Amino acid sequence: MFRKSVKKRIPVFPFSMLAAASLVATTIAEAKAAETNTAETKVINNDIAELRVTTADISDVIVVTGTRQTENLLTLTGNLARINRQDIQTVSSVYPSDLLNRATGVYVQANNGMESLPSLRSPVVTGPGAGGAFLFLEDGIATRAAGFANNNGLSELNLAQAQEVDIVRGPASAIYGSNAVHGVVNVINQAVRDGGDVSLLLGPNEHYQVQGTVGNDFGAHGLSINTQLIDNGGYRDNSDFTSAKVGLRHEYNDDLNMITTSVSGFILDQNTAGFIASGDNGEGCFESSYADDRLFKDTQAMEKNCEDDSYRKWSSIRVASKWQRTLSDDRYFVLTPYVRTNDMEFRQHYLPSEAIEENSHSSIGLTSSYHWQFDPSLALVMGADAEWTSGELTETQQKASTFSFGKARQQGLHYDYEVDVMTFAPYVQADWQYSQALRVSASVRFDNTHYDYKNRLADGTTQADGSPCVNGNNEPVACLYQRPADSKDDFDNLSSKIGFNYLMNENVALFADWSQGFRAPQTTDLYRIQNQQVAGQIESEKITSQEVGVRGLAHDMNFELVAFYMTKDHFFFRDDDGLNVTDAETSHKGVEVGIHYPLLSNVSIAVNYTYAIHQYESEHANSGVLKGNDIDTAPSQLGNVRLGWQPNKDTSLELEWAHVGSYYLDPSNEHEYQGHNLLQMRGQFSLSDKVRLLARLENVLNERYASRADYAFGSYRYFGGQPRAIHLGVEARF
Repeated sequence: MFRKSVKKRIPVFPFSMLAAASLVATTIAEAKAAETNTAETKVINNDIAELRVTTADISDVIVVTGTRQTENLLTLTGNLARINRQDIQTVSSVYPSDLLNRATGVYVQANNGMESLPSLRSPVVTGPGAGGAFLFLEDGIATRAAGFANNNGLSELNLAQAQEVDIVRGPASAIYGSNAVHGVVNVINQAVRDGGDVSLLLGPNEHYQVQGTVGNDFGAHGLSINTQLIDNGGYRDNSDFTSAKVGLRHEYNDDLNMITTSVSGFILDQNTAGFIASGDNGEGCFESSYADDRLFKDTQAMEKNCEDDSYRKWSSIRVASKWQRTLSDDRYFVLTPYVRTNDMEFRQHYLPSEAIEENSHSSIGLTSSYHWQFDPSLALVMGADAEWTSGELTETQQKASTFSFGKARQQGLHYDYEVDVMTFAPYVQADWQYSQALRVSASVRFDNTHYDYKNRLADGTTQADGSPCVNGNNEPVACLYQRPADSKDDFDNLSSKIGFNYLMNENVALFADWSQGFRAPQTTDLYRIQNQQVAGQIESEKITSQEVGVRGLAHDMNFELVAFYMTKDHFFFRDDDGLNVTDAETSHKGVEVGIHYPLLSNVSIAVNYTYAIHQYESEHANSGVLKGNDIDTAPSQLGNVRLGWQPNKDTSLELEWAHVGSYYLDPSNEHEYQGHNLLQMRGQFSLSDKVRLLARLENVLNERYASRADYAFGSYRYFGGQPRAIHLGVEARF
């Protein structure tokens, strides 16, 4: 387990589901695969060739995410956004938000360092209910075990060196099982190729980013390795971090077999700057004359770090080997055994206790599928996924015991437990080509999740040794933290999906689907609870989704329009007093629009827009929640417009406008953030067919904004957005 480093550095609108339209925040690659309707670098024999604007045929796009077999994007019975390799190279991302916020319906809030909070067709969920709202994959394998999700899970993914990133918005549990509630992010790594590349990116606050790839294709065998190192001093006091990512890939192919083995490793060493809270104004950390709800405008205050002893230490490693074997012309199977381990320690700077959490888990698992082209019009996929995980967690408060607002937070251990988890999930999927124009797809999956939990402290709401907490009068009271007794708990969940795709012509398709998603309770939901909760009463979070859309290519314009409506039961959230609520009902409806259009031979525009309403459908008087309240941190509008210009064959420029609408900061809808607009500029210049220069100017207008706004424990709390910053880089290929 890591130990703390001592290193320091200086209006709601009603609408019918079928009548609503949605502009999918399509990235340039959402409507295409290898080719795209944008300025694109053609890589031939590892050389950087001429940049040019092209128009791609969407019917050529092949996808694998969101289904158990290879599909054509035009005929897919659901949504899928793809960020392709060219977009990845254009952005040269440091943080997940740099890249993923280009996609429709996606909003990732950057917190501090490598910490971030995502939303996919959802609010930005926080607290205990956030873990497991989304599923993060690498080449189709989950990066964390289902019961051990982490809000900051995007940090582990090597987005900057991926071949592409696929995003499914909405539930996908019928394919992937638990945690695929609001969406899936699947990072697809680069295949082995001869040669390699190396790049250096420099930025403000002593930012250094070095990454490279080298590979060799020997015919039947191929081997490659990629690495990324980032060292950043942080634009806030004592907020430096260092991260390292490494990937190793081996490929083998013969007439009947394809075997791909990959190893991924990640290390993060971060000194974390916490919220700047209005309640700390004048308390020794900072002084500001700004109103509490405008505190994020004070750039000097936003550079402070009132939690200079906060940190996060994190390491993980994953190994997977995918074996695909052809059995006959119409049958093949895929087996993917994998192992993973994850180790984390951090200070909970966002809670009054500021306790230190240490958690770890290790897994061994297998995904399997049997593919059978039953006849020319019917394809079947059957299989089962299985996984065993062993994990543990401790939470320790170093601060002296306190009693405030009726809550006793004791010094010392709050929780110390271990839990073993077994999951088993058989499934079947059928794809029926009813006619040349109409295709129907259906999936059903059953998941059993078994928890074997052992508490290593005294049971109940006492201190670790069984003695009571005390109030301000030194009278015995229950502690805030409750530890359930040892238990074995099972959760059975059935999820299904049915959809259709109708080709209106060779370039335009209408699609719709009905799907379910679920999230088995996370181990922290079940075994790290509070004194107002009853142990054993938490149920699986479940969501039902309907969507209808149209996508295609018309008059050189790639487009996708989608409308969705979702309802969710047993939503788990933390109110603005820090209390857990485990049985909320919510609704989510909206429209998404995405277009990409070449205005001229060397000028293109991409427009992404989302309008969505996320509301509570149940009342929780103790938390100030009324039915119809907006869920907090759920902007109703998200927009992204990118103008690409290629003045000559060696130069490409991009101007990006990003819009985040206003949102409430608390479930009771009493406090609000006004939203913001950001302007970004990016450029690339090829010095030769082997070398290119990169430049990125962030926050061009130096907007004073909050990358995250929040209200809790009686205070406005902010992470201030990055001021204007320029990054410069160089990349060489060999």
